[in-house]
Amino acid sequence: DGNVNEWNEKTAEITGFSKEEAIGKPLVSKFIVPKLKESVQEVLDNALKGKETSNYELEFKTKSDEIRYLLVNATTRRDPDYNIVGVVGVAQDVTESSKNDRAVAAMAHELRQLVDTANAPIFGIDVNGNVNEWNNKTAEITGFTKEDAFNKPLVSNFIVPSLRQSVQEVLDKALHGIESSNYELEFETKSKEIRYLLVN
Repeated sequence: DGNVNEWNEKTAEITGFSKEEAIGKPLVSKFIVPKLKESVQEVLDNALKGKETSNYELEFKTKSDEIRYLLVNATTRRDPDYNIVGVVGVAQDVTESSKNDRAVAAMAHELRQLVDTANAPIFGIDVNGNVNEWNNKTAEITGFTKEDAFNKPLVSNFIVPSLRQSVQEVLDKALHGIESSNYELEFETKSKEIRYLLVN
């Protein structure tokens, strides 16, 4: 029936609910955040059918309405005759590392937005010289979308022929940690115009 029948001291400490408050209460509707109720119910239903789940991240709502992130193994509980009688959840509190992961992801997203919406053209290459960064301003100036440019060799696709060798040298140096400032670059646009960019 999905009601709590085991609640150890650590669970009480993490959630703020005593054993007495939790026993007999429906686990999913009482303790799981709304957006995860359906998927948690599915994990429990699977365990009740003998299909166990490992390392499932769960958002538990504490008594003080905080969210705690738990990494849970949902294990099938059986009686001496091997009949399934319930589910045991063995959990690890990963709230701090989960918060850190989310903060890093949020920062990465913010940086991505800054690069994409910067008022200056920003482009980059990987170690093979293929485009791996191409912001909105670069797309606007060159006429090539991010999709057009990504994974294409920068020098042979976007630099005017007369400058390809010198640009390649500048990029090779940068890949070895030797940076160049205020290097004038002639980009060939999609419409075959030349755009002059001052590049660092």
